[in-house]
Amino acid sequence: MYFVYILKSEKDGGIYVGKTNDIHRRLLEHNAGHTQSLKNRTPLTLLECIECGTEEDARHLEKEYKKGYKREEIKRKYNLQ
Repeated sequence: MYFVYILKSEKDGGIYVGKTNDIHRRLLEHNAGHTQSLKNRTPLTLLECIECGTEEDARHLEKEYKKGYKREEIKRKYNLQ
């Protein structure tokens, strides 16, 4: 089972989209600073977690959410800037 997740930085209000097969472990890794791009943006809050059947499905959905129009959709949904 794979997941696509959306995180919000409580420090700067930015969002991050990723995929994983263990959402709890991945969130702990992000908040511990193990991800270079998020190291200085902690703490992070999980906004949404979408279950996907396969890694391929998760990869495709992650790519969609990282595109401009889907990213804007996320910002509107959660009232982000």
